[in-house]
Amino acid sequence: MAVHMPRNYPKRPPIERFKFTRYESIDTGAMTPPITPTTPVSPKEYDIVLAGEKDREDVLNFLRQFFFKDEPLNKFLGLISEQTPRCFDLEAFATKELDNELNLKAVHNGKTIGICLNGLIKRGYLDKGDDGLKITDQKFSKIVRLLDRVAAESDVFSRFPDCDKAMTVKILSVDGAYRGQGIAKELMNKTRELAKELGAGFMTVECTSHFTALALQKLGFELHYALKYADHKENGNTVFQPEPPHEACTVYVQKI
Repeated sequence: MAVHMPRNYPKRPPIERFKFTRYESIDTGAMTPPITPTTPVSPKEYDIVLAGEKDREDVLNFLRQFFFKDEPLNKFLGLISEQTPRCFDLEAFATKELDNELNLKAVHNGKTIGICLNGLIKRGYLDKGDDGLKITDQKFSKIVRLLDRVAAESDVFSRFPDCDKAMTVKILSVDGAYRGQGIAKELMNKTRELAKELGAGFMTVECTSHFTALALQKLGFELHYALKYADHKENGNTVFQPEPPHEACTVYVQKI
């Protein structure tokens, strides 16, 4: 699954009251197709826990295996390849708020099988300027410019005039061998609980994948904004032409 990672969102005090529990797996449909053919694994139970700075390498290893190389825009640009197996700007961008105590991972028998990276944004967050993260990779900078445009044009807070805080889901990904068993749904449920506890009025997801959009619709999210890739141009040229069915960058929202 692919979602936008907003450039700016505030830090917050550590969570003290939030409790995480163990879940029985529930079959709700896969978030994205398996990366490679695998034999589905059905964990009888798994834990959803906070992921923080101490989990950086675990989180990055998971994303390298199950997210980065198959995200539609990364794949179109050849951001990850045998010649360039890592994009350090991408990794820094994805994990820059790993210490905000809003990120979750699903763990089965000590193995991470799902990741949900989140952020808390406030009305006017786009007016605060650059976050200081310098992007030097020319390919990845194209993606960042697209996502900045989407964040500005979608203006999610305009849809909820009574809300001043929102939970944004930046990345949601499940191990290919465990997809289709409700793990993504439970990660989103726990994210929603966090959002409610912190006073967020809605959840928002900016996604670059068609499969992500379908999964969000199943979870009750509503389409708020869409930008077709054919309509996103720089110097008169279309920047992205990912493989079908990926045709647009979309923003989905859900009131809490």
